[in-house]
This record gives sequence, C-alpha cells and structure tokens, in this order.
Amino acid sequence: MQQFNVVISGFDHYEGIDLNPSAEVARVLESKGVDDIPDGATVCVTSVLLPLSFQNAWPTLRETIDAVGPDIVIATGLKTHAHSVALERCATNLIDASRPDADNVQPRRVPINSEGPAAYWTRLPLRAILHDFTRRNIPATLSSDAGTFVCNSLFYQLLDWNAAQSNALAGFLSFPKVGDGGKYGSGLSLDQMIVAAKDAVRATVDYAIHPFADEICAD
Repeated sequence: MQQFNVVISGFDHYEGIDLNPSAEVARVLESKGVDDIPDGATVCVTSVLLPLSFQNAWPTLRETIDAVGPDIVIATGLKTHAHSVALERCATNLIDASRPDADNVQPRRVPINSEGPAAYWTRLPLRAILHDFTRRNIPATLSSDAGTFVCNSLFYQLLDWNAAQSNALAGFLSFPKVGDGGKYGSGLSLDQMIVAAKDAVRATVDYAIHPFADEICAD
C-alpha cells in the first residue's frame, strides 16, 4: 500500500478576520485525515500555520517540508473579496504590497528572487480538482495568479523549491471568507472548504499515481 505524506499550510492571522479558513482547514485535515484515497493509498497529513510575513512565511513552511519530506505540499491562503475557492495557476516573481505585512513591512515593486524566473506554474492537477469540485457543487474558479502580497511570495518560493524536486507536487489554493455558503451569500461555509481541500488532496494523489499532462493548468 502506497503512503503519501502531505503538508498543508495556512496563515495564522489576517487583520479584521475572526475565522481564518486557511488556518482552520489545515488544522482539520491534520486532525481528521483524508479518506477515500484512490487505489488504496493512504495519506498522512501534516499541517503548519504560517505568519503573514514576507520574511518568515516561507522559512516556516520550509522547516516543516524538510522535517516531513512530503510528496505533496498544498499551501492555502485567504482572498477576502472572493466568493469561491480559487485554484491558483501561477506564481509571479513580484512583491507589490498594498499594505504592511505582520512585521509592518511593505515592499513595493520588487522581485521575490532577482535571479529567478518571471513566474512558475502550479504542479497541482487543477483540471481534475475543478472537476471534483463541480461534482460536489463547490463553487470554484481558476485564478491567473495569487496577487502580489505574502500569498504569492510564499507560492513562488514553494514552486522554486518544487522545481528542484523529482517527484513532489505543490501548489496553492485561496479560500474566500467563511460565510453561509448560500447561492447569493458571501463566502463559503467552512465545511465546504474542508471538503474542497480533501478533494484537492485526493485528486493530487490520483494524479501522482496516474499522471496526465493536461491535468496541469498552464493555459
């Protein structure tokens, strides 16, 4: 039986947000696990909460990655104006913060890595994940990028790490605020987002076992 080690990260605090779904989803997936894994595989989930900090978010995640040696890394964040789960396609090599981070730092129009490529594409099978979301009536969208704040900076550094790995798969999901999940309401219910994260894990495990090139959304 094949076991997959999964790291899922969330951010520990967003100013003005009482219930941060990225933190809650990460916590629940580690405590409850993910069942119904394809082909009888098993999953061991390790969660980590990250500071909303340009300087410290990636080192905190990297410490967990180095300790766990994961097959899959799914970083998550919050898009406060979104109404669905955003499947992030691309991480761009740009920081242009419209507000200070947790360290009261606000870099403007600077690269994340002055020697790095302009962008990296996700390594998650977004088409398969989106298909599973549709089957469960979970509102979702393919997003061109994760903005220019800490989420994108973390995403870029994660994919920079991933580029040097032969087998690991990594990517980023953005959640909306926690709402009632109604058709015309704001945000989604926390339960919907937990289900979405579990589906993302299952689809990525399935892709790792049975890879298909067109499942990675690079267009």
